[in-house]
Amino acid sequence: MRRLLQSKSHQPLYVFSDFQKSEHGAELLKNASGYKKVVLVPQVARPTGKVYVDSVWVEDAFMRVRTNMGLHVRLRNGGIEPVADCPVKVMLGEKQVAALRIAVGVGQTSIVVVQIQLPNSEQALGRVVVEGTPVAADNTYYFTLQPTAAIRVMEIGNAEPMARQAYANEPLFTYAFAKMQEVDYSQLRRANLVLLSELVQVDAGLRQALVAVVHQGGSVVVVPSSKVAARESYHQLFRALVVGGEQWNTVATAQPVLQGVAMPSGKNPFFKDVFGAQPRQVAMPQAAPVLSWGRNGSDILRLQDGDSYLTEFGSSSGRLYVFAAPFDKAYSDFTTHALFVPVLYRVAMLSYHTDQQLAYRLATPTIVVDVPPALGPQPLKEEAGFRLVQDSAIFVPAQRIQGQEAHLDVPAEMTKPGFYQVRQGTKLVTTVAFNTGSRESELAAYSAAELRELIGPNRPNIQVLENGAKPEVLAHYQAAQTGQPLWRYCLLLALVCLLAEALLLRFRQPKVPASGRVLVA
Repeated sequence: MRRLLQSKSHQPLYVFSDFQKSEHGAELLKNASGYKKVVLVPQVARPTGKVYVDSVWVEDAFMRVRTNMGLHVRLRNGGIEPVADCPVKVMLGEKQVAALRIAVGVGQTSIVVVQIQLPNSEQALGRVVVEGTPVAADNTYYFTLQPTAAIRVMEIGNAEPMARQAYANEPLFTYAFAKMQEVDYSQLRRANLVLLSELVQVDAGLRQALVAVVHQGGSVVVVPSSKVAARESYHQLFRALVVGGEQWNTVATAQPVLQGVAMPSGKNPFFKDVFGAQPRQVAMPQAAPVLSWGRNGSDILRLQDGDSYLTEFGSSSGRLYVFAAPFDKAYSDFTTHALFVPVLYRVAMLSYHTDQQLAYRLATPTIVVDVPPALGPQPLKEEAGFRLVQDSAIFVPAQRIQGQEAHLDVPAEMTKPGFYQVRQGTKLVTTVAFNTGSRESELAAYSAAELRELIGPNRPNIQVLENGAKPEVLAHYQAAQTGQPLWRYCLLLALVCLLAEALLLRFRQPKVPASGRVLVA
């Protein structure tokens, strides 16, 4: 319809449509002045309901294999009648993992939660199928679930590793320890979490590598040293991470005075699912802080006097966590406390993130996919660039690499919903799911009165034909606007004349004279 209205003609244009509100609007009528007359003929469809999937999501981005997790499915009724009993099923691969029946009112949404499990470490391709709807469009919603890979944790310290007891025996993490002189910087830049354990000196090379980790969305945990000589290098590190304003406590360095850590609030999002039923009396760890901060960070743990003990800062795309006291026994007993392992677990789990969504719309301008360390980043040569592949269809999007992420512009030629493989050369990077827009499923349409209001008084060349679905009404309108056509009568008269001539030739008897010759008049 848009292309028709944008063309130029002096012939009347009749537009037959249901005029869905999601598809048509005032912008479609702006160029209708090119026609001498435009007649809108609304087609009134039978009232029906249309349930479709608006979106799906999981509560926690950290997805574990063979562990129950809630898949949230938001369904919406875009039709003009309520749906009392709509069958919905959820598929993972070719296996049905859930089936339910829902009721959704007109223009309302319903959110259901189904419990699913990822069977293995492979990416799962899922579908939500809505059945029993008379409108076939948008009945299948495609999505993907990627099990979380092992979180890469690297500790850099002077002597004995302090975090090994928290990470080494847990398969969720890949843990490595290195002394300052033995750091593998290629491994460091791929880490999700880097823990600096009481380093006396943070040199320029390590500082730059930590900034790169944070810029890529990773996290850095700083456990400060008690030595005065270390303060300047820590100050340079905090400045490089765009965090400043620290104040060093000289009294604690000379003679550490331990004080208790306050009980954390159960409402703090950091401790979500960390505590069960919170006991009334809990022995908390003690610490002697060597530095403190202003209020430019978010306190995770506080001391009983209100000062910060563990502070979180947002830095670029990642996070910075700073402890106010060393882990040395003279300054803290935190490493021997029961809170030590849950806090380090939570810090590591929050360091993992992915910008790849469970599903995209075909109208999405750009998608983001994670690039495995084995594949990139690398210069984007034509033969090594990313491609979107669905069966035999291959699309080459505009693309750019930022850290460990590939930003791909969705080609306009991609119009078919479903799963698309993201390939770099011959290697499969991941699979993404695309769905059509929800406009076709929003069945609410303009009435004739609403169309007239939408047209307004300034477009006299556009008229709305009420009850235009009836042929006799349309014929009457055409006769009234264009006059009575006479060509039909002319054609009928010519046919009558031809028939009369044929009858005369066929049935007129010739005269036969006595000489036997036939005379034809």
